[in-house]
Amino acid sequence: MKDSRSDAYAAAGVDITAGYEAVELMKKHIARTKTPGVCSDIGGFGGMFELDLTGISKPILVSGTDGVGTKLKLAFLMDKHDTVGVDCVAMCVNDIICGGARPLFFLDYIACGKNVPERMEAIVKGVCDGCVQSGAALIGGETAEMPGFYPEDEYDLAGYVTGVVDKDKIIDNNTMEAGDIVIALPSSGVHSNGFSLVRKVFDVENSDIKSPVAELDGKSIGETLLTPTRIYVKPVLALIDEVRVKGISHITGGGFYENIPRSIPDGLCAKIKKDSVKVLPIFRLIAERGGISERDMFNTFNMGVGMSIVVAAEDADRALEILRAEDEEPYIIGEIIKGESKIELV
Repeated sequence: MKDSRSDAYAAAGVDITAGYEAVELMKKHIARTKTPGVCSDIGGFGGMFELDLTGISKPILVSGTDGVGTKLKLAFLMDKHDTVGVDCVAMCVNDIICGGARPLFFLDYIACGKNVPERMEAIVKGVCDGCVQSGAALIGGETAEMPGFYPEDEYDLAGYVTGVVDKDKIIDNNTMEAGDIVIALPSSGVHSNGFSLVRKVFDVENSDIKSPVAELDGKSIGETLLTPTRIYVKPVLALIDEVRVKGISHITGGGFYENIPRSIPDGLCAKIKKDSVKVLPIFRLIAERGGISERDMFNTFNMGVGMSIVVAAEDADRALEILRAEDEEPYIIGEIIKGESKIELV
């Protein structure tokens, strides 16, 4: 491929040699994600992975796909590209862990107006950081240079993950009952949802987002908003090994009102105490600057809770202990009661 070059393609705005250079820069990061199941190298036509089914009697493959959304606009404005890859991985792996699936491998897709190798390296470094955090191997991907479709300084980023869970250990809500406890795992910030509203509130394209803000402990709005999405895979897997988990919700777009009910069966309701939620300063600032109602805030953002987990009341203390041992700061935000609404914030 070193001899591969097309002057005609370059004249149209596509530099294939830049693509090769970008891949070379990525390789050292991708190597960090390699796990025993990987049996192909980057650069082939398909990523290959050998599935180890030791201890799994009825393997079920679980897949998820997502992107980073308009949070990428903040990366462009801040010219910081090494964390959005973590967001991309997080949005995928945090979804499949809700069913109890352990991530196996990940693939990414980057479409850009101009392939700048150093920028592509930074993006993929973030993807690899997320893969390491979640235990997934990056076994393939695609970088598409699309001049005239994307501006030269912009790109889109999406990903795909596959995981595995034993059929008998899938986390569903069949055993959930009134009296169970709802545990919160704190978020790291806005994560990767609601940024169309966030960008409007702060008018990010036309205002100063790089100066320190007192309400954000001296951090800038841009820096705070670019904080990467927290990945919950390893602490949740540790919890599943020790405690019967009855339901998990990844709090993404739609906030509490849309996501918590997804893990609640008919006839039951998650009664969440709003005063118990440890709301992060960034959400207070968004509500204040945007004049947004409390109802809309809880229906759009995670408000400081990235994931909710339901366990039996008798298992709550043990669950908190396990999660703390995994460097989480869990706390109880509610309980399961009988009801048809599936969620109630009081």
